[in-house]
Amino acid sequence: MEGRIFNLPNSLSFLRIILIPWFLYYFHTGHVNTAIVIMIVALLTDWFDGQAARWTHDVSEMGKILDPLADKLCLASVAVYFLWIGQLPLWFVAFAVFRDALIFVGAAYVRFRYSVVTTSLWPGKWAVGFVSMMFIAMVWPHPIFQRYPVKEFFLYLSTIMLLYSFFQYCVRFYKIHKGLDYNS
Repeated sequence: MEGRIFNLPNSLSFLRIILIPWFLYYFHTGHVNTAIVIMIVALLTDWFDGQAARWTHDVSEMGKILDPLADKLCLASVAVYFLWIGQLPLWFVAFAVFRDALIFVGAAYVRFRYSVVTTSLWPGKWAVGFVSMMFIAMVWPHPIFQRYPVKEFFLYLSTIMLLYSFFQYCVRFYKIHKGLDYNS
C-alpha cells in the first residue's frame, strides 16, 4: 500500500469508527445532546479526512479503503439501530446494508483481481450526505424535524441516491473488469 497507514486522514477515519458505539450508547440512554455532538464530530471527520489528505498530499491506499469502510460501518450501525427501535423501515435498512456490502465486495474483488483501489464516487458521497441528514432529523429534537416530514423526505431522497450510486459503482466495476477507462 502506498502512503503511510498512520496519518491524520486515516486517524480521522479510525476516529469515526470508534465513535459509532459511543453515539449509539449515548442516544440509547437518552443523552441526546451528547449523541448529537458525537454525530457532528463524526460528520466533520468524514469531511475533514478527505480534505486533510488533499491538503497534506498524504493520500494513501489505506485511506482509500478506510474512509468508505468507515462510512459503511457508520451507516449500517446507525441504520440497524434505528430499525431495532422502530424508527426506520426494514426495506430501507436491508437495501442500504446490502448495497454497501455488494460495493465493498466489488471493490475488494477489483483490488485483488486487477490491483485497482477504487475511490468513492460523487453520487455515493451525496447519498451518504442525504442519509446523514435523515439521521440528523431523527436524532435532533428540533421542532421543524417533528412538525414536517423531513425524515421521510431524506429517506426517499437517500434511497434514490443510494440506488443511483449503486448503478454507478456497478458500471465502474464492469469497466475495470473489461479493461476500459473507468475514470470517465
